[in-house]
Amino acid sequence: MSPANTTQAAPRIFGIAGWKNSGKTGLMVRLVAEFTRRGYLVSTIKHAHHDFDIDKVGADSFRHREAGAHEVTIVSGTRFAIMHELRGGPEPSFEEILARIAPCDLVLIEGYKREPIPKIEARRQEAANREPLAPQDPHIVAIASDHPVDDAGSLAVFDLDDTQTIADFIATKLGLPEKG
Repeated sequence: MSPANTTQAAPRIFGIAGWKNSGKTGLMVRLVAEFTRRGYLVSTIKHAHHDFDIDKVGADSFRHREAGAHEVTIVSGTRFAIMHELRGGPEPSFEEILARIAPCDLVLIEGYKREPIPKIEARRQEAANREPLAPQDPHIVAIASDHPVDDAGSLAVFDLDDTQTIADFIATKLGLPEKG
């Protein structure tokens, strides 16, 4: 049985932005779990600012990529993954990646600080860079922080660990229909 409201033309998207070690990934994981618990079909996109690999050295798929394959698809009875090698080509745009996502109720975005999507700024006291993003980004609609925030202006401010309240805020902001 697939969740309702998964065939809309444009998916509802919401981002989590912040500097390295600001709590983005922890908040993303908790939000995915919370929205899934509520019955939503959730997909995620994470932007990495560094080279990454999801393949193990020596695996068949790794050997295919090393041999020069443009795309390698691994399929089993439980999951599939498609790895696309850029081979010096440009990084795909946010829109191109979003277009590849299967229909779902909600796409949560980690990173992509500069994209014009609604997002929450994650802030953590231990982050190396604590320069606020919100004053320069009109798409930040709230701040989630583990310390007091005195520069929020009219933005909503949440405790970084208050996942349910943050999920309620996102659902309201996006007009997500109630699951029942």
